[in-house]
Amino acid sequence: MLELSPETRLEQRCNARAMGIVGREHQGFKPDEFVAYAFANPVVQGHVIAAGGAALRSRGTWYHVAYRCETSDDGLRIRAFSYTLGAPVPRQEWDKHYLVP
Repeated sequence: MLELSPETRLEQRCNARAMGIVGREHQGFKPDEFVAYAFANPVVQGHVIAAGGAALRSRGTWYHVAYRCETSDDGLRIRAFSYTLGAPVPRQEWDKHYLVP
């Protein structure tokens, strides 16, 4: 992970946190894919990323997700994380938003 650029490390670490926390907090969810830029590009400011247009796949269905995440200076530890899990993304929108089946 330390070989990644700081911005990529921040995004990857926070995407992993999103998948993990959704899997723990939402019964029946098994996240296996995450796209931070599906509906809007994430905004990075220093060690904080806001991914308001993200999507997460669980059991073959994509869901809207938004999160805000702050990491340590090295990008490895999560200092703060909040998220909102939204509605399923209609199948006809998947290709348009880089969401693979």
